[in-house]
Amino acid sequence: MKKKEFTGSLNKKTVEQFHRLMPTSAVLNEEARKWLPGGDSRSTIHYFPYPQYFARGEGCWLWDADNRKSLDLTGNHTSLILGYNHPNVVKALREQLELGACFPGPTKPQVDLARILCERVPSIERVRFCNSGTEATMNAIRAARAFTGRHKVAKAEGAFHGTHDIMSVSIRPDPDSPDTGPAKNPKPVPHVAGIPGHTFDDAVIIPYNDPEGSRAVIEAPENAANLACVIIEPVMGAAGMIPAEREYLQTLKEICAKHNILLIFDEVITFRLALGGAQEFYEITPDLACFGKMLGGGLPLGAFGGSEKIMSLFDPVKHRGRPPVHHGGSLNANPMSLVAGIATLEQLTEETFLQLEKMGDSIRASLQELLDKHSSVPARVTGAGSLFAFHFLREPGKVTNYRETLPHDRELQELRHLIFLGLLDEGVVMDPRGAGCLSTAFGSEYLELFRRAFGRVLERINQENN
Repeated sequence: MKKKEFTGSLNKKTVEQFHRLMPTSAVLNEEARKWLPGGDSRSTIHYFPYPQYFARGEGCWLWDADNRKSLDLTGNHTSLILGYNHPNVVKALREQLELGACFPGPTKPQVDLARILCERVPSIERVRFCNSGTEATMNAIRAARAFTGRHKVAKAEGAFHGTHDIMSVSIRPDPDSPDTGPAKNPKPVPHVAGIPGHTFDDAVIIPYNDPEGSRAVIEAPENAANLACVIIEPVMGAAGMIPAEREYLQTLKEICAKHNILLIFDEVITFRLALGGAQEFYEITPDLACFGKMLGGGLPLGAFGGSEKIMSLFDPVKHRGRPPVHHGGSLNANPMSLVAGIATLEQLTEETFLQLEKMGDSIRASLQELLDKHSSVPARVTGAGSLFAFHFLREPGKVTNYRETLPHDRELQELRHLIFLGLLDEGVVMDPRGAGCLSTAFGSEYLELFRRAFGRVLERINQENN
């Protein structure tokens, strides 16, 4: 039977089924909205008609407020590479909690986790801890500005590096707007309200996976001598798990070295690609690197580091108690987060990452096969290692940058959301944006469960539109 083009509709039947499956979540959401704007503290997990409330997790499984068991393909948005409630992490947390949750000074776990990172990650000789990936990128950028004496910062269009001002630009720009600029020379545009106008004077936007386009932007006279750093995600997460091509990263490294610009790898997501993160995976060493998400084993933790020369900017010993860059925070290097991170990294070996990559290759191939078979809309699966995402396109083609995931028109957004809701119906949790990741708790039988559920959802949507 010839498939009709999807016309899109979150129909009444779909919404009613969601309400039947998650009545307790509906009650909790109504209560939450009395006290929290929108009912939550994370803008990125809001979806229609309301978010699923969770009660507990075990391995790669979640139980929601209605005690429905679901296969989890998010790992709390890549944060849980070992899955939920790993016994080693639980043991470490229990032991540390009995000793104390935090102290007015450093602890041994800080030394232990710092040693692990310096030994594993090629670019790191010294490291500092903070509480999130946002804080990590903010402090790395500040260090780059202090080290170079320059003020401009370059980032790729469509990339997310946290919620501080200089990074809250050009995350989901409208390419049809004249303010956004051409694909090879994007212009900085605000992602949220409340960003001071002068911020855009310091933001330089480069095209992702375009070596020569990025070279032209960076080497423009107004940029080359004023750029403190280029910050890049080796796999662009918010745009849909789009891997960088090695030539692109190598070109950025060469351009930065030529113009004395620091290259920063945002490894908040990509630390899960290899023992030494994306820089080991790609065999390219940046000047600074930032970490978060899986680093804390499920607790808030960020880190940033680089050479001893750059990181000495934070050193009060070398600067007689007045380091050029101040870095405070009462919960920095919180021992609860540190011991969870240590317990997590101790479970990860080179063999672990190879197995995760093998499973990732398998699920990416399976999803592409199912989309090719059942979808009336061209689709492309992207990702690397244990990361994956699917994209619906108006025209067939590759997905190598943010603009190639567009148009984000209403019909395609609704199609993606129907798949998301359909998977919830099947007992599978994904990111509403069509992205996911795997953990060490997965086995081949769980991948098959996901594959079959995804296929059934596509079949149902296809039948309803024929």
